[in-house]
Amino acid sequence: MTETSLLPPAVRAAAELAAGALTAVRAEQLTTPTPCGDFDVRALVDHLAWGALLSQRAATRLALEHDWSSNRPAPFLDGLPPDEWPAAIVPELDAAADAWADPAAWEGETVMGTTPMPAEVVGPLMLAEFVLHGWDLARAVGAPYDVPAEVGEATLAAVRPVAQMGRDGGWYGPEVAVPDDAPAFERALGLSGRDPAWRAADPGS
Repeated sequence: MTETSLLPPAVRAAAELAAGALTAVRAEQLTTPTPCGDFDVRALVDHLAWGALLSQRAATRLALEHDWSSNRPAPFLDGLPPDEWPAAIVPELDAAADAWADPAAWEGETVMGTTPMPAEVVGPLMLAEFVLHGWDLARAVGAPYDVPAEVGEATLAAVRPVAQMGRDGGWYGPEVAVPDDAPAFERALGLSGRDPAWRAADPGS
């Protein structure tokens, strides 16, 4: 289990990794496939927007009024052309990291969307959300993605206890076999149903 004192800086690093991947997205890549199930780049960018928003609200305990049956983009993206979405999400990721930097954010119970959950569970889940989806996006658009060892360890610690639940719920794919001595982040990728060797197809092939 990752020490609580190490989690806020890991969330910050995770948010920065995702932000780096977002800033690499080009407008012509929005329909590019990603390693993340049926998501293309545009859908994944929107998903990260929601992740940043829900993470920040969970940390600050601020309610989010939303019709959850709606498929509209995250509120701060509504009305923006999709090619402007990546840049708009970066400040929201920063705000989420700021919110989880408060030790009080990790205490007691909070709400993730509409589901009450212990904050000490939500924080690591959001860390993993940012790191894993940042990797998905970086792989899809061909951007570099270097995960520090300590962030990889924190991601693995977050993914391991929920991996089977994720597979049962359909938000993780079938486990991909990864060597036991592989870096922690690669093992987290495998547990979450991702192949660390995944690369976007060469458009010229």
